[in-house]
Amino acid sequence: MITLLSLAMLALSLAHGVHGQAGSAGSAVYTTDTVPELTVITEPPSIVATRGGNLTLPCRLHRTSTFHFGTSGMRVKWTKYSPDLAQENDVFVSMGFHKKAYGGFQDRAFLREADDSDATLIITDVGLDDYGKYKCEVIDGMDDNIVEVTVEFQDKAGIVFPYSPRLGRYNLNFHDGEKACMDQDAVVASFEQLYDAWQAGLDWCNAGWLNDGSVQYPINKPRGPCGGTNSNAGLRNYGRRDKFSSRFDVFCFTGAIRGRFYWLVQPNLLTYTEAVQACQEDEAEIAKVGHMYSAWKLQGYDRCDAGWLADGSVRYPISNPRKNCSPDEAAVRMVGFPDKKQKLYGVYCYKAQ
Repeated sequence: MITLLSLAMLALSLAHGVHGQAGSAGSAVYTTDTVPELTVITEPPSIVATRGGNLTLPCRLHRTSTFHFGTSGMRVKWTKYSPDLAQENDVFVSMGFHKKAYGGFQDRAFLREADDSDATLIITDVGLDDYGKYKCEVIDGMDDNIVEVTVEFQDKAGIVFPYSPRLGRYNLNFHDGEKACMDQDAVVASFEQLYDAWQAGLDWCNAGWLNDGSVQYPINKPRGPCGGTNSNAGLRNYGRRDKFSSRFDVFCFTGAIRGRFYWLVQPNLLTYTEAVQACQEDEAEIAKVGHMYSAWKLQGYDRCDAGWLADGSVRYPISNPRKNCSPDEAAVRMVGFPDKKQKLYGVYCYKAQ
């Protein structure tokens, strides 16, 4: 999708005595003044990765010396930033013959090593947790060279849905919004994804974050509270807002689920705790909001029973509008965030592939 070289890290590199050099079109090159000369190159082709596919994160080395990649003095370390960018988590480390992937990247991440200068990282079986910002750090002695790559979620088949938490509308800063989407098996939607959803008929009057830090909302039926009755249909844009202090809802995007979303048949109605336990006893998990939207939109899932979801909300998906079940339109209907101790609802479960 998008490959970015962080200006902030460029400033950090300059502070370490790194100077820019001319490179090929579309490349960013930074070199040190020491010998042997070490150059880190990142190429910015579009990185297109979908759930279940493979992801290629480019990081190449170019040296004018005879120093070879993989010798004991060279260290390549890939890390991934947390959604709030406050922490770095180890992904893959290579030093000579020692190579190790960490955490959820074990058995899925490895260096391509197409040649002695290739530090490109390959990640297989991509999941939602794999999207975000990565850092490639190449260390040779006292030299520390850094390249950053941002990976965004893209899927040919997907759906945008608005999300607000139990606290109500306009309670999420940007980083809260990122976490909220991730918790519901989704990522923050892009402008292009929201635009496509608007063209497909999405109409929502609450403003929400997009992944570029802007705040927008889609209107297909102009009306007073949503820009005025005389305004045109379109995306209403509040512009980019402060990611920490500004609070809105968020637009999430999820793709096709890789598992089974289903209504769990139970003899009795359940509290939230009982709903979680019932799914676990069925060797599944309580479904997330993203699971329901994906099953509804991409699989035509239809059921008129209100059920608990993982965030504590109660919803039901209607693909075939009918009396007492969203009579006017196909939609995911939300009952709200009821008291979790109420035994008034069933539960939707999700069993991963």
